[in-house]
Amino acid sequence: MKKTLLLLASVAFFASCKKEETDKPKVIYKTTESKVQPVADTTQIEIADLPIQISGTDYLIHPVGQYRVLDGTKRSGYTYERGSFTVSNYGEFEITGFLQNLKVQQTASDSMTAIFDKPVLIQTATFLKAFADKTKQQVLVYSLSDMDTNQDGRLDQSDIRTLYMSDISGKRLAKISPEYQELIDWNFIESKNRLYFRSIEDTNKNGEFDKDDVLHYNYVDLLSADWKAIEYKPV
Repeated sequence: MKKTLLLLASVAFFASCKKEETDKPKVIYKTTESKVQPVADTTQIEIADLPIQISGTDYLIHPVGQYRVLDGTKRSGYTYERGSFTVSNYGEFEITGFLQNLKVQQTASDSMTAIFDKPVLIQTATFLKAFADKTKQQVLVYSLSDMDTNQDGRLDQSDIRTLYMSDISGKRLAKISPEYQELIDWNFIESKNRLYFRSIEDTNKNGEFDKDDVLHYNYVDLLSADWKAIEYKPV
């Protein structure tokens, strides 16, 4: 009976630990207003996928990420290491993954330039093909994390996702969505030459994004010399 009670207590303890980890706030606010900048993890092995050339552009894009170790077990019972040397996927003019950076290279050159000069975690990089065909302007849209908003010492998908844009060369790089607002989604409207997006603000400062918070609706005029979010109110 005693063993049973100990077992039940252990199960309850681990369940509570798991719940605490699951319920970890997405944002932890400091008393100061200083931004929480993530620190690059120097213990990880940085690798790159083979370059991608998006149709109609004169640039190669090199996705850069981390070598991922996948645990495994041999038939004899010994553990061994299985690793993934793939850091990204590409399809329909979009690069996806958990990337540390993208490096761009003109086809007429062998030199490469990193788009970001700070730690980020890029989840998607999308080429606006319809906009390029129409205007000859080649734009990339990124959804990524750029701050350790939950202050757990690492930059991952548990941190706030934000919206960035640049041209295909990495120039004109701009953060579009406001600070400490979680990007929900975005959509390009060809007839208006605008990029519409929604974000949510943690107005009650409880560290979570929920129904009690405020949704913001914005668009960016892609033909403007200065890309900036313009708020509109559909509701």
